[in-house]
Amino acid sequence: MAFQSKSDVVVAALRESIITGELAAGTPLRQRDLAAQFGMSPIPVREALRRLEAEGLVESDLHRGSTVKGAAPSARAENYEIRAGLESLAAKYAATRITEPELDRLAAINAELADAAEEPAAADLNRQFHFQIYEAAGSPVLLALLRLLWGTFPSPGGPMRGRPLAESVQQHADILEALRREDAADAEQLVHSHILSALDYLPGDPDPASPDRETEPELSQR
Repeated sequence: MAFQSKSDVVVAALRESIITGELAAGTPLRQRDLAAQFGMSPIPVREALRRLEAEGLVESDLHRGSTVKGAAPSARAENYEIRAGLESLAAKYAATRITEPELDRLAAINAELADAAEEPAAADLNRQFHFQIYEAAGSPVLLALLRLLWGTFPSPGGPMRGRPLAESVQQHADILEALRREDAADAEQLVHSHILSALDYLPGDPDPASPDRETEPELSQR
């Protein structure tokens, strides 16, 4: 088992809480309170806050102390771009590793999604579809990163649904067909465009994204 210092423990816990939104932007991070919470002296807590500041997750002020740093205005688009990169990589890996039972499971989930009328059920089925691909990629590190990334989206089940259900189901079907053909390049491209085009369905002004967004279909919101 790898050795973890006390500051490592604090960094890991606070980093996850910040990334998943459990600790909102502007939340004060008082050294004494954190030391009491983790049952240690303020010294490793101070070191942990310095490390998190270097990562861009915490900001420090001489008078206010340390607080959780707010996201940049483009954070929403950045999250989708990161997800597009990671999930398209998962699709590329899955194309040559996915099994017939996993392909059948994907088809069954998408069929259920097509008939879903309620948002909670649809969101859960959407999540199942995408995570089936992540798991089929056979990369534990990639799977862990995607689980963490999904936790950064505001809705409880991950990225919220924005596009019409029929469009999402059709895009899922296209991805599934590419996986059945073991066409890694096509699966990778379809997933990438599916995710980025989801930005067009979100409320508010569209965020800037990659040049592919205007011409690519989307999958990742649903």
